[in-house]
Amino acid sequence: MNGIELTESGSRLSLSACVDTADKCVDEQEIKNALLNLGKPVYFSANASGAELGLSTKLSTKGEKLLAFAEALPYEQLGDDAFKQAHATRYAYYAGAMANGIASEELVIALGKAGFLCSFGAAGLVKSRVEEAIKRIQKELPEGPYAFNLIHSPNEPALEKGNVDLFLSYGVKTVEASAYMALTEHIVHYRVAGLEKGKDGEVIRNNRVIAKVSRMEVATRFMEPAPERILEKLLEKELITPEQKALAALVPMADDITVEADSGGHTDNRPLVSVLPSILALRDQIQSQYQYEELIRVGAGGGIGTPHAALGAFMMGAAYVVTGSVNQACYQAAASEHTRKVLAEADMADVIMAPAADMFEQGVKLQVLKRGTLFAMRAQKLYELYQAYDSIDEIPPEEREKIEKQVFRQSLDDIWKGTIEFFRERDPSVIEKAMDKPKRKMALIFRWYLGLSSRWSNIGEPGREMDYQIWAGPALGAFNAWVKGTYLEDYQNRDAVKVAKHLLEGAAYLYRVQQLEMQGLRLSADLRQYVPQV
Repeated sequence: MNGIELTESGSRLSLSACVDTADKCVDEQEIKNALLNLGKPVYFSANASGAELGLSTKLSTKGEKLLAFAEALPYEQLGDDAFKQAHATRYAYYAGAMANGIASEELVIALGKAGFLCSFGAAGLVKSRVEEAIKRIQKELPEGPYAFNLIHSPNEPALEKGNVDLFLSYGVKTVEASAYMALTEHIVHYRVAGLEKGKDGEVIRNNRVIAKVSRMEVATRFMEPAPERILEKLLEKELITPEQKALAALVPMADDITVEADSGGHTDNRPLVSVLPSILALRDQIQSQYQYEELIRVGAGGGIGTPHAALGAFMMGAAYVVTGSVNQACYQAAASEHTRKVLAEADMADVIMAPAADMFEQGVKLQVLKRGTLFAMRAQKLYELYQAYDSIDEIPPEEREKIEKQVFRQSLDDIWKGTIEFFRERDPSVIEKAMDKPKRKMALIFRWYLGLSSRWSNIGEPGREMDYQIWAGPALGAFNAWVKGTYLEDYQNRDAVKVAKHLLEGAAYLYRVQQLEMQGLRLSADLRQYVPQV
């Protein structure tokens, strides 16, 4: 019959399928239901003779032997309560930004209304587009929660400055800082301009920063107070007050540090199990040195695509978890239907590194989908040409003809004209700096393809499917494998709110399973799995 039998196996107890008698059985579905009822504890007990196995949500007072128990754990309790309080959320979870507005207004609003933080993908967008997003999100979420991405733009500093000006002007209270290699005046300006002294002398942080990092040296910069040299410049420009400069010495540059492991987009491909503990230890060292009133919270992103991964991050000490790739396949994301379909079919190995548009000249790469697109191969070819030659005119005629026909589908002269028009609105100084620098001009022409390929993916540009640049990490493949055979296998059913809740509910369920197994109970394979239900 179907059920669970209590048997001895060395020093451990095993719950296995009943075969002969029913006197020691508990129905397996009964156990599953009890474990899924996260708000109530689960107790396994045996009577005095050991002949009967009991299952209850209350501790027995009848002299029965307690075998094992799983504590109540509503998934709202996962993570650090301080994160939830600081960002006015119900959950220690946020959806990270995906550039070019892929992390759309719809995504931010849907998650925000459900009690989750989400960061709008402002990177790569012109100032007017970001302003439009701010107005809409603030109208729908007047009390939050929401965040806006602020990406480090070494080749286009006017973009970074323009976004900071917008955020300060509209009272955006949380930014997610990404791709920073060093602190800039702009991120420091945002942080320090929001500092004020409270009635009891405490430092009030009106502008919160979540910094996404993968390197120890970058984490250190965000965990320490703002650099004196940058503060002096801001004070000279009257962008901050003397009091704010003084208060800046008492707080770190970031309230939260998101450890970005092997993720989609910009990534160092570092394993979470290595980098998270290292940065947690760094945080504790810096806290000992500076004695901040509010402890810096360290969260985990990159690779979070299953309940097992989320639970693993929490158990390693993450204050919160961050998802990215899995949200791009959800219908609230600003990705075309073709792109979402391809994402939902991806495996863990279907990703590859390719040159990044925003830091092309520095050789920076990001992680993209290789399934169903030739973008990575074509982008790499352009970078190889950039390394080999000092100008467009030096490229051999046969190579130039090949990329004009296969990649650009236009002459490079026409591409340059379009590039000039583009940067007139975005940042005219970029063109000015390239006029007498052929190598720089070549980089801008090549970046035309790298930049538009992401937009083509977002809008579903017909005929350009093989050029779509689709950011994704291995977490997406893990997610697809986990939901195979469930209603979430169909990309059209992927709702970001439901995905988030399933990941957290699954993590809490698996925690209870692990509690039982660590106390000596061996559960069946079915009981050890969390399967998302509609």
